[in-house]
Amino acid sequence: MSAPDRIEEFVLALQTGFIDGSITKLKLGGYHGPEADLKSVEARKVTIKAGERLSFVFRYKTRDITKNLVIDEAMSFVRDGLLNEFRSARLETTDFDLQFERQGDKIRLKKTEVAGREAVQGGHDRTKNRPLTSGDKVWMQALGISGADGKVLAASQDKFRQINKMVEIFAPLIQELSTKKPRIVDMGAGKGYLDFALFDYLKSEGKDAEVIGVEMRPKLVEDGNKLAEKSGFGALSFVPASILDYDASGADAVIALHACDTATDDAIFKGISSGAELIAVAPCCHKQVRRQMEAGSSDNRLDFLLRHGTFMEKQAEMVTDGLRALLLEASGYRTKVFEFVSDAHTPKNNLIVAQKGKAGSREAALKRIAEVKAMFGIEKHYLENLLGLN
Repeated sequence: MSAPDRIEEFVLALQTGFIDGSITKLKLGGYHGPEADLKSVEARKVTIKAGERLSFVFRYKTRDITKNLVIDEAMSFVRDGLLNEFRSARLETTDFDLQFERQGDKIRLKKTEVAGREAVQGGHDRTKNRPLTSGDKVWMQALGISGADGKVLAASQDKFRQINKMVEIFAPLIQELSTKKPRIVDMGAGKGYLDFALFDYLKSEGKDAEVIGVEMRPKLVEDGNKLAEKSGFGALSFVPASILDYDASGADAVIALHACDTATDDAIFKGISSGAELIAVAPCCHKQVRRQMEAGSSDNRLDFLLRHGTFMEKQAEMVTDGLRALLLEASGYRTKVFEFVSDAHTPKNNLIVAQKGKAGSREAALKRIAEVKAMFGIEKHYLENLLGLN
């Protein structure tokens, strides 16, 4: 793997740790740049009034300087720094440590798993910035998350954690969108749990946004619009349509929470075709690829796994979402897949986040897609058909 690839691997780990809240500390050392008195740089995730940031402390011989950067600025700083000015870096998360070392043109990257490390609280106003800390909301009570006393119901604890975490992840991503009033489209909105939580959070942060929930069932659309009006959420609305039939033109972000099987691909396709800056989906069910894997001729070396039904199911999920990530990269998106809540709360806990721009080679992604399909005996991924890829 080349030096830039190693650096990019480190930077993407940093981004993932920021998004999913697992980052505990970042330190850059071995500085040999133009600032003679700079010794090292340390950073941690914080939450300030403007949103979530990485707070960098530049340690000089006689003073410290703090700069709070949004994640894209932080990634650019670390990427450039590791390439030109710092010989070492250490990223600590709740799950692993990642050590970077550079000597001339040689780069070493070592990952060490850890256990029992707790996430660092990100500032005095972190609790305030979590949208579901209080249950005394009209929409929360109407959707059955909390009771009349404002307390979260025991039966809704998992939903409470899941939606809260989703909004916590989306917040910095939405704040980084280039438009001041983003148009956010939720494909397959259902009862609108995510839409109400997201809109409420953005409103509380003074962020103007339009949130649209796309849902096929007319009754849910009607109920959602009535509750939005009752809650005073004028820029939150629900429309009756299937994902593929909905015109997503002008969407800045396309999201989908647990859209079943190929509905996830429909949502991704709509995000790509609309030119959305951000696409974020939490997939559910992976039947389309699994059927092909079961019927096709996979590499014989995979037989020890694929002949067991439970392993086949898990492999089908990983292959499906891995191909989705590659297809997004081939479409010009920088993509990451990670676990957004513990599987103790939901077995469908992977999130695919794709940001437009800074993607790798389209040709390399397409080549890799072909190799993966051949390995697992897959004829065609549904998303390939939508994108018109042969």
